[in-house]
Amino acid sequence: MIWIPVVIAAAAFQVARNASQRSLLGGAGPWGATLVRFLFGLPFSLLFAGLALALLPAELKASPAALGWSALGGAAQLGATAALLVAMQRSSFALGTAFQQSGLPFAAILGLLVFGDSLSPAGWGGVVLATAGLMALSWPRGGAASQDWTAAALGTLAGFSFAVSANAFRQASHAIDPVHPVPAALVAVVLTQALQSAALTLWLAVRDRRALASALRSWRVSLGAGFFGAAASAGWFIALSLSPAGPVRAVGVIEMPIAALAGRRLFAERVSLFQWLAGLVTAAGVVLAALG
Repeated sequence: MIWIPVVIAAAAFQVARNASQRSLLGGAGPWGATLVRFLFGLPFSLLFAGLALALLPAELKASPAALGWSALGGAAQLGATAALLVAMQRSSFALGTAFQQSGLPFAAILGLLVFGDSLSPAGWGGVVLATAGLMALSWPRGGAASQDWTAAALGTLAGFSFAVSANAFRQASHAIDPVHPVPAALVAVVLTQALQSAALTLWLAVRDRRALASALRSWRVSLGAGFFGAAASAGWFIALSLSPAGPVRAVGVIEMPIAALAGRRLFAERVSLFQWLAGLVTAAGVVLAALG
């Protein structure tokens, strides 16, 4: 069960990374802010992988399957990160994080439709409960006209994409080496972030050089976001190599209260009692779905 404290640490690092990225949105935009997570995180990921291989020697192989799963997971994660950052900008840091948790219900549905996985009645009850909590979080307070529904839509899209990436990353780690999960997971992080950095840097160099320049100019903040992102990715990949995606995402719900506290302290955001209650319902549904 060592993956549980690993997930909790990864969730904390992820909140710190999201906060750093959010501060870059004004100049770099969502794609520039997304880039720093991978480009500035890659040196740290290489360091983590090198240390793991020094301490836990293993014969790893970057097979075509590992490359394919890493590419799929990396593409899904790129889109998810950009969508999540815009959702946070249009709603709040805490609510954007809550919307992201829709990834577990999506993971359950994808598992049923694509892989033939099934859940117990309690598990499906958790899916329904989590969905109800997310709907309550996004329900308009001052009338539908005052609600920016794009925040809820983008946050839910982020959750779906993160569900795809989590399962892909688990498969990538196993394709590299199923016997040595920790070094395999960290090498998978390096492989994925290298693909993401190359693809997004090239895309921004062609389509939005100003966003690329802004991200590079803000190198101090970008370096911090890169470190937190690399540490979070290392934790998630290790946990996913040791446990299925459902339970990992369930424990990852700890990110919600951490994000609420960070949003209040860093961005002067306030979460209403109704939103706290809706968040708790969502968390209960996510945990029930995972255990089911």
